[in-house]
Amino acid sequence: MRPVIVDSAIYRGGRRTDGPADLSDALAEARATGDAFLWVGLYEPTEAEFDHVSREFALHPLAVEDALKAHQRPKLEIYDDSLFVVLKPVVYDAASDRVSADELMVFIGDSFVVTVRHGEGAPLKAVRDRLEAEPEVLGHGPTAVLYAIGDAVVDHYLDVAGELQIDLEELETSVFDSASAPSTGTAERIYTAKRQVLEFRRASGPLVGPMAKLTTGLVPFVHDEAVPFFRDVNDHLLRANEQVEGLDRLLSDMLSAHLAQMGVRQNDDMRKISAWAAMAAVPTMVAGIYGMNFDHMPELHWVASYPTVLLLMAGIVVGLYALFKRRGWM
Repeated sequence: MRPVIVDSAIYRGGRRTDGPADLSDALAEARATGDAFLWVGLYEPTEAEFDHVSREFALHPLAVEDALKAHQRPKLEIYDDSLFVVLKPVVYDAASDRVSADELMVFIGDSFVVTVRHGEGAPLKAVRDRLEAEPEVLGHGPTAVLYAIGDAVVDHYLDVAGELQIDLEELETSVFDSASAPSTGTAERIYTAKRQVLEFRRASGPLVGPMAKLTTGLVPFVHDEAVPFFRDVNDHLLRANEQVEGLDRLLSDMLSAHLAQMGVRQNDDMRKISAWAAMAAVPTMVAGIYGMNFDHMPELHWVASYPTVLLLMAGIVVGLYALFKRRGWM
């Protein structure tokens, strides 16, 4: 059976310490010292598994419902006893060109942090290791944890946006390299890439509002000293969103260019078909006249009429070919 509580520890003065196994006793101990907090990490808990944690930390029922059901937009909710933040880390699989978004919920209280992770993309293990290696940062309490988690998620947005940029530049090159023979497969690749960028935007775009609110210094359970750090995270988030919007515009331009190429190609094909049809129409018309079997045709009894008519048809066809070739129809 997988453990619901992935990690649980009391941090005092920025350093990890051993505490009671019981959550209620651990929280009471953290609150008693005044300079400590309890950090509990959970992975995809069920309602029954999360019930004990939510009761011990007095988490709001609406926030608990959101944490259990997942499929939430990034948001920040303020309750009497806690702060609830939803983030959506993104993962990019370059092999399949697929962007997926997981979910990470963070509860912040006076002396506790509860994180609930859905999916494999949340960087909590790396964040915890990083903070434990920097006790001067972790010493700022739950606010430091919220900052570090947001910073890790947003910085990974920039990494994923950079990887997407490289792949889309390669796709753009292939679009214009295929100008002589554009295919419907190219359009499918562009639509697939656009779908992945849309998935990215759903994760990063709605986070702007909550992150901007954290920079105001008016959010409870967040220290005023942390405002400059959240401003830095917000700046990185804005950069990431600008990159994602740029990628979306690039894909739209690529799709327009590809469709224009398809239209030009079809026009070229129609001109060639029309040119060949025009050249075939002349001998067909002449042969049709001679196939009507009239007795009174001035040229009917000429000795050289047959080769003359053949030369006339060939000459007209060659003349039409030269004309169409000069105009670029052939």
